[in-house]
Amino acid sequence: MRIPGLDVIGIRADPDLEFAVRSGLDSVETLLRSAVRSDFGFVTEASRHLVDAGGKRFRPLVVLLAAQFADGGAPGVVPAAVAIELTHLSTLYHDDVMDEAPLRRGSESANARWDNTVAILTGDFLFARASEITADLGSEATRILARTIAVLCEGQIRETVGPAPDEDPVAHYLRVVKEKTASLIATSARLGAMLAGADPVTVDVLATFGELYGVAFQLSDDLIDVASEHVDSGKTPGTDLREGIPTLPVLYALQSGDAEAGRLRALIDAGLEDDAALADALAILRAHPAMGQARGDLASWSRRARECLAPLPAGPARTALESLADFVVDRTS
Repeated sequence: MRIPGLDVIGIRADPDLEFAVRSGLDSVETLLRSAVRSDFGFVTEASRHLVDAGGKRFRPLVVLLAAQFADGGAPGVVPAAVAIELTHLSTLYHDDVMDEAPLRRGSESANARWDNTVAILTGDFLFARASEITADLGSEATRILARTIAVLCEGQIRETVGPAPDEDPVAHYLRVVKEKTASLIATSARLGAMLAGADPVTVDVLATFGELYGVAFQLSDDLIDVASEHVDSGKTPGTDLREGIPTLPVLYALQSGDAEAGRLRALIDAGLEDDAALADALAILRAHPAMGQARGDLASWSRRARECLAPLPAGPARTALESLADFVVDRTS
């Protein structure tokens, strides 16, 4: 998901918020490039590979917005945003190895450009850099990020192993999403608020928003992977389906037990390497009631994220977070 123009999330109505967020993101970019530098030039090149490819910088944005509920200019906020982005980037290096992905963000993936060993070790290097940065932010910040990394790893393992024979595939999928995606977004909000000096209630509210929004964020990507005719999410539509990654529309369609579910199952079991087979599978899904069911779930998670912000004071920062919750639904329409 590409971050929309910052005006879409409601900051242009407040020049002070717009300036703070834009300045913060500029500072994040500068520190991020410094953090991936190594005395060994090859490590710097490999580490900058995805940094230079661009990306959404969405998680740093959440850090910065959460910090606006206290002292948004506090010295730990930008480093926390960088540590979060480094953690996210490290997971992308590892994901590309596991998925054997040739491309990332429209460019050659690190494992394709070099090899799996280089990609894995580069991801590990970025994890280490993130830990080094949070060590300077205090033991609590270090502990929070370390726990989040553990949860991310558990989520990846849970997805790899798959649901137990007696486990509901949808429940398993949602748990994976909470661990692999939502946990880091929740930590983004938590660290941003905490390091800005927000009170504990505000910190917890924002972390809850991050988790609820994080699930909606992933469901939105799942729907776009099926529904879009274009490369709206930074990858070719149908990529998850072709790679055998279970997403909510697919799970709902397969659970329906109707004739189309049988056709879809047969196509998936036969493999979707052939473009025509992938197109057939996408056509089945796009016409299936499972898409409406998944959209309903997305709307529910987005609404819950929006509603959980109610205890926070009204203002530009809350409006921006509410707009984010609306945007993940609107982009799938």
